[in-house]
Amino acid sequence: MGTFTVLVDTTMNQIKNNRIIHQISFLVMVLILTTCTTKPPVEPITPIIDAPIVVKHDFEIPREFRAAWVATVANIDWPSKPGLSTEQQQAEAISLLDHAVTLNLNAIVFQVRPQCDALYESDLEPWSYFLTGELGAPPEPYYDPLTFWVEEAHKRGLELHTWFNPYRAHHPSGEKNETSVITTHPDLVRKLEKGYYWLDPAMQETQDYSYEVVMDVVRRYDIDGVHFDDYFYPYGDQEFPDDDTWQTYLVHKGKLKRDDWRREAVNVFIKRVYDGIKAEKNWVKFGLSPFGIWRPGNPPSIQGYDQYAKLYADAKLWLNEGWVDYWTPQLYWPTRQLPQSYPILLGWWTRENTHKRNIWPGLFTSKIKTEADAHENFSQIMITRGMVPEGPGNVHFSMKALQQNYSGIADILLAGPYSKPALIPPSPWLDHEAPSAPMVDLDLKAGNIHINWLHDDREDVNLWVIYQQRGKRWTYKILTSEHESLILPHVIRAKDGMTPPDVLNQIAVTAIDRVGNESERVYLSVR
Repeated sequence: MGTFTVLVDTTMNQIKNNRIIHQISFLVMVLILTTCTTKPPVEPITPIIDAPIVVKHDFEIPREFRAAWVATVANIDWPSKPGLSTEQQQAEAISLLDHAVTLNLNAIVFQVRPQCDALYESDLEPWSYFLTGELGAPPEPYYDPLTFWVEEAHKRGLELHTWFNPYRAHHPSGEKNETSVITTHPDLVRKLEKGYYWLDPAMQETQDYSYEVVMDVVRRYDIDGVHFDDYFYPYGDQEFPDDDTWQTYLVHKGKLKRDDWRREAVNVFIKRVYDGIKAEKNWVKFGLSPFGIWRPGNPPSIQGYDQYAKLYADAKLWLNEGWVDYWTPQLYWPTRQLPQSYPILLGWWTRENTHKRNIWPGLFTSKIKTEADAHENFSQIMITRGMVPEGPGNVHFSMKALQQNYSGIADILLAGPYSKPALIPPSPWLDHEAPSAPMVDLDLKAGNIHINWLHDDREDVNLWVIYQQRGKRWTYKILTSEHESLILPHVIRAKDGMTPPDVLNQIAVTAIDRVGNESERVYLSVR
């Protein structure tokens, strides 16, 4: 016997006529049964699907950000080398994404601008050398890689975050030609040691240029996030060659000291990007993965590189001010390395998180060389869960290490902390209103429970969660928004013929929106 339960007004346009008829028939049947004096059969011929009830249940689906960086600079992760055919590039991308799903990851941080170039169609910057083997040359046959990555990630229920280097103009493993920013915007570019070139961060023209590059992608692509790494002013001992810019600042009566002036330029840019993204698409998250140490001595036991003084990155300020939606400090050191201890640094960053943003540290998974290293990676994930219990997460550098299973790391994660899928923690400062609950229809056919559902606002749905209870054990499936049905066996019988069968006795379907809010759960029991 099938039933159809409607959780919102049944006059909605989305409900098909046959389902309305099905519901009316069920209501009539209920009325007849409740007024009939005929004694029902002693044993029902088919299971009964009860009317829906809204309840609070103890079972909670795991919430954790599980992501990996896909680096395109120097072809670290993708594509494996410059100049592959479109077919080869797409096959490699699919392999990476499929591995992410196998490992129960839920997000990819994809590098789209490694050096003032583009791994997507752009009117502002040339096609990347790392993609085609020639700076400025499009893929052949033509396709837009970012469109491809976004669509294929979303098909698999993965978020796709676009990773930009805001200031690096040229990497020595790349190519320079007439399409390079070195040629097209020479006034913005500064030559460094070892073959690097850099945009001058203190120039207003640089800030406008990089801002427009980011916002162009935000406007034109269905991305889930924008991501910056730790490269602001460059690493190295060379004094940054910005004398002309500094003298111009002084001529205009600038009052800041030179180091503070550099930091202020980066501060203004970070806030501008955050505000711009929110004005355009509020649900698109902005994430930063700065160097893991803000300054030596913070906290007191910490020693190491001073990004505040050398990269001119006041990362603490950005987190304190809430100019990010998630924070991924690169905590690339072992837990027992006291001068840079993972839990000590993580604890310090969580205390600086005054706006309660998501804290999802970066892990140096590619550094794994032994099984002990792999277990250290495992331990860091568990430490994150303990210290950030309300919405933990980690980002692995990089996807290649997981795909190639360095020292068994993929197996260790899949057997341990990533054994079951997880939803990404919500971002309530972006949107705290949950979607409405879906309308659910259950039917029993040939021993299977057919679950169908609809929603009154499909634009507000990013994922579905289908909960099922067999005995006292709850399990779940996470499906993309394109799905509207699922078939589950009513009874699963043990192969040994002795173990009692698993009988499906309760179902719930919920809707998840773009920022992780979950609708009410409406349970339907099968007796």
